[in-house]
Amino acid sequence: MIADKIKMLRNANNMTQSELARKLNITRSSVNAWEMGISIPSTTFIVELAQLFRVSTDYLLDLPTHNSIDISTLNETEISIVYSLIRYFHQSSGNQK
Repeated sequence: MIADKIKMLRNANNMTQSELARKLNITRSSVNAWEMGISIPSTTFIVELAQLFRVSTDYLLDLPTHNSIDISTLNETEISIVYSLIRYFHQSSGNQK
């Protein structure tokens, strides 16, 4: 739930509700309402929270995420190695089930 994520991230960053509210230019009671699940932040605040806490909006919204890596700077040999490693790990995890 987004309420739990906001509270956890705020606490992990040693921030009070008042400090978070100040950074977002809102009231402390708004932050409290988010954390209590009484209200949810608008899209704008979800983006601001993600940027502030250096997490994705998908994380805040508890959406499934997919890991990815940028291989655009790799040469063909390096790309081949990366794909070989991925196949290896997929096969290894399939054998453990």
